[in-house]
Amino acid sequence: MSSFDVIVVGLGAMGSAAALHLARRGAKVLGLEQFTLAHDRGSSHGESRLIRKAYFESPAYVPLLERAYALWDELADFSGRALLHRTGLLLVGREDARGATERARAVAEKHAIAVETLDVDEARARFPQLVIGATDVLLWEPGACYLEVERCVEAHARAAEHAGARLCFGERVIALEQQGAAARVVTTHGSYVAEKLVITAGPWATKLLGALGLPLRVHRVVQSWYAAPASFEASVGMPCFAYDTEQGFYYGFPRRGGEIKLAEHAADDEVDADTVDRDVRDADSARTAAFAARSLRGVGASPTRAKVCLYTMTPDEHFIVDRHERLIYAAGFSGHGFKFAPVIGESLAELALTGNTTLDLGFLRRRDR
Repeated sequence: MSSFDVIVVGLGAMGSAAALHLARRGAKVLGLEQFTLAHDRGSSHGESRLIRKAYFESPAYVPLLERAYALWDELADFSGRALLHRTGLLLVGREDARGATERARAVAEKHAIAVETLDVDEARARFPQLVIGATDVLLWEPGACYLEVERCVEAHARAAEHAGARLCFGERVIALEQQGAAARVVTTHGSYVAEKLVITAGPWATKLLGALGLPLRVHRVVQSWYAAPASFEASVGMPCFAYDTEQGFYYGFPRRGGEIKLAEHAADDEVDADTVDRDVRDADSARTAAFAARSLRGVGASPTRAKVCLYTMTPDEHFIVDRHERLIYAAGFSGHGFKFAPVIGESLAELALTGNTTLDLGFLRRRDR
């Protein structure tokens, strides 16, 4: 039976980052993943994710974002590949002080984040691809970016291996056992022991951490791609964009390969990660298609392709990062966690090796509701 300092279960965004930061700190690390590297079964796929600092979800995330930006740039330098693209973000909202635009503005003021309020005429002139209403409230964040999802996961994994971590793919965890001074992991290929276990299993955390009774629910979400004209290219000034509308919260990215990606930040019915329906039907993209028709000029009427993604939700939509005996875990990223992967990975490594973190994660500790 092989023995390690730390075993990481789940090598998506968070787990691959945790493996890297553990290995760089000199730990003997084993990473286990039931699928292939950068697979499309969980939440760490779909080509692109937003990263922004005027974080309307809560100002408590801003210090984590500052560190995440630095770590993403460091990883890109190490990998020699572009991972983060600084396009800026136009946030379009309603005349509502409780809306995303006004909350983002308040966070920006609190943390001195560079943002700019645009009037309607100015926004229409700068971004003619976007339909902007006469009463829309507009916030421009020039430092916002998008990340290339699969490249990011691959870069973390390769850097972890370079630092000495052993990563195993196609090996599913069957059981976790805490045995006094050690923990044991049983997989489809055998068993391993370690002083600590880091669990970053995405939607499978509901099963692997079931004994802890965490308030986690897995939901099915569909990401869609639409044909778009060249005016949606980042090279001609097209940014990332997000619309906080009465119909829902929609966001999208500049054109790549002739398509733009659109998604709605909303959770569908609760599902099981092992049995979820991964077939995408016309109805799954109906809401993004309607958004595209009313808000984006020249975009195709129906998606060229679509993909199922899984959100692991908490009741308050904030993450859970905590520890229990020899388990250190991160779960419930609620559809907005990917951008934080390197800093969550770094914090998990610190928790596993020292019991503390250098950044304040107190607001992300376990909550039962």
